[in-house]
Amino acid sequence: MHPTTNTGSPTAARPPARVRFGIFDWMDDRRGVDLSTLYEERLQVVEYADRLGYSYYHLAEHHWTPLCMAPSPNLFLAAAAQRTRRIRLGPMVYVLPLYHPLRLMEEIAMLDHLTQGRLEPGVGRGVSPYEMDPFQVPLDESRAIFQEALTVILQGLATGEVNFEGRYFTFKDVRLVHRPRQRPYPPLWYPTNYPTSVPWIGQHNFSTMFGSLFPSLEATREQFAIYNAQRAAHAGDPQRLNGHVAEPCYGLARHVYVAETDAQAEREAKAAYKEFLESFGYLWTLHNDPRIKRGDWDEFVAIGGIYVGSPATVRQRVQEALAITGANYFAGAFAFGNLTTAQTARSLRLFAEQVIPACQAATV
Repeated sequence: MHPTTNTGSPTAARPPARVRFGIFDWMDDRRGVDLSTLYEERLQVVEYADRLGYSYYHLAEHHWTPLCMAPSPNLFLAAAAQRTRRIRLGPMVYVLPLYHPLRLMEEIAMLDHLTQGRLEPGVGRGVSPYEMDPFQVPLDESRAIFQEALTVILQGLATGEVNFEGRYFTFKDVRLVHRPRQRPYPPLWYPTNYPTSVPWIGQHNFSTMFGSLFPSLEATREQFAIYNAQRAAHAGDPQRLNGHVAEPCYGLARHVYVAETDAQAEREAKAAYKEFLESFGYLWTLHNDPRIKRGDWDEFVAIGGIYVGSPATVRQRVQEALAITGANYFAGAFAFGNLTTAQTARSLRLFAEQVIPACQAATV
């Protein structure tokens, strides 16, 4: 059912001591479902995932596109915090150039308390000109804006005060009365599909995950080795970000769909992926821009972009991916396209009951 992922050598990385599992969610549009219903049903999914024992729920941030119907992660996560007790919650990612850093700094501190210290935010600079342009943020300046905004936010959260002079932001004696529950600030994530970012991510001890657009499982293993080498080399650096996190996650993000049989899973997921793909390419198609190509169903399966099938089939795929890469984290995009809440919940349950235990037992 699944073409073999191109992993080069069959040599496996040394497995990590513990593997954690979570959920990545674009919250793409479900055709014919009104927005209020979509939000309520997705909150039910997060609540159910909490009861099933998933460790993390990550919510994407996108704008002007049906790929993301929750463009304000903080609003949705504040609601999710009231419906859950254990699962850790975070945007994946805050697009920092789109925020005033002082306002976001206050909201992070507030949300950390609303989640009872379960907030784990991802940060990034944004990569789509069609999302950045309406905010009048030049894409070629987004990296520099990101760096300044991140410095301001972390300085304020860690010390309660901001004094900063930069090209884009200048603040003097700004005092934060809303301090985060987690000190000096909540654990940070920086996901990527670009190998050039990996040394910096490791240097600063960010949790990270690589998407299916990364070249191969073998390439992922090599990048995790670079990441962990940089983590070790900079362990005592006083200027290191996120240094308070003892065990950051480094892992994979994949679409996942589990049903009772391979045939049923493929039939239902294939139809849902077609709708997801339309949302994924919406802005790029609108602007006649061919640069973003995710591939049709056959291409997506061939590159290992989705683990779909019976519990046994999906379990084998996940175990293979963890063994080859040495990842200590795996996040599934379980809800996509026109999958119903019942279908997503069944997939989550089968994965939690018949995939996760075997994968964790293999790495104890």
